Amino acid sequence: MRPLQNTAHDMSNIKAYMQEIGIAARAASRLMAQADTATKNRALIAIADAILDNRASLLAENAKDVASAKVHGLDAASIDRLTLTERTLREIAEGLRQLAALPDLIGAISDLSYRPSGIQVGKMRVPLGVIGIIYESRPDVTADAAGLCLKSGNAAILRGGSEAIHSNQAIAACVHAGLRAAGLPESAVQVVNTTDRAAVGELITMKDYVDVIVPRGGKGLIERITSEARIPVIKHLHGVCHVYIDDAADLDKAIRIADNAKTHRYGVCNAMETLLVNANIAARVLPPLCQIYLDKGVELRGDEAARQLVAGMNTATIDDWHTEYLAPILSVRVVADLDAAIAHIATYGSQHTDSIVTENYSRAMRFLREVDSSSVMVNASTRFADGFEYGLGAEIGISTDKIHARGPVGLEGLTSQKYIVLGNGQIRV
Repeated sequence: MRPLQNTAHDMSNIKAYMQEIGIAARAASRLMAQADTATKNRALIAIADAILDNRASLLAENAKDVASAKVHGLDAASIDRLTLTERTLREIAEGLRQLAALPDLIGAISDLSYRPSGIQVGKMRVPLGVIGIIYESRPDVTADAAGLCLKSGNAAILRGGSEAIHSNQAIAACVHAGLRAAGLPESAVQVVNTTDRAAVGELITMKDYVDVIVPRGGKGLIERITSEARIPVIKHLHGVCHVYIDDAADLDKAIRIADNAKTHRYGVCNAMETLLVNANIAARVLPPLCQIYLDKGVELRGDEAARQLVAGMNTATIDDWHTEYLAPILSVRVVADLDAAIAHIATYGSQHTDSIVTENYSRAMRFLREVDSSSVMVNASTRFADGFEYGLGAEIGISTDKIHARGPVGLEGLTSQKYIVLGNGQIRV
């Protein structure tokens, strides 16, 4: 397929280009649905090998994107997500190998049961078909999405951000090499080669060729996709994640978890944005914990009770409780008890990831039951809300929707089920 050049195009050319991609993806999806497990696994291993074998060129292409991003004033969080390192490339390859090692869900039959008529009714796991993924400044998504779609028997159309164009094309070349090595069509994974935003508008309305859209990026992007798409969307708008330190917490454990949840990485959706602390232990936990934050350059914004305990803390506004900072900024609130913590999360959270630190089993179980988020944790950092950490091999995104896929979306989230009926000549009477 001849890519359009990254210059101005009239809408008819973009439309024709995207239609060409859609037709090829639909044809490839039928072949992918037929591919056996061994073939898909060979492709995944070959892609992992290609990424490791081409580390130097991948890092060189990524360096071009990072340099351009800095020139154009991209914020620190976006540059962090954009940057590839030797370590991230090894993690990408390991994620692909994990996917190859996972069971193949496609074709699995479950819930078979006999009906009074003598027929057997059950369900079969099947691919969704063609999945469109739209993402910003995250070149690792190119490999993760390709691998997940491949293993789950789907075709993928990937539209990365213009700031990662060199990185995405370099990773796509590795993906195509792996597909060729396994005898699978390169069109099973296509990276849109134009940075024209009109391509996104076409992709999210091509209902004849695309079955599901998965947006990964800022709130503005996802709101646009959600409002304009003519195709089902698996999404999360933002990650306002909380850690609640209960008065039955082990304080050393609480400080370690709350520090990691915020400062391990700032520009990621599973980083803690609001810390909630039980009033009974706030005077013991906030001063040492907030000193760690201040030493690391984190700006603190707290309610009156928190500010009385920590010098140098700014005043939090109502907007702060709603905000996903993706930056070294943290909101802090002192709450009366578990009920108040759950109420705060229900009011201001985004149903992404929330954690409680407590040694009280009953309160931990209440938190798990009553906090309505896609990932709910006990005595663990919110940074674990991730497909790789959950053993999914990788993830195509985080879903905070209440549809079949919720939380990190791995292989199962990219499949559906159809009813199957096994008979022996039965007819309806």
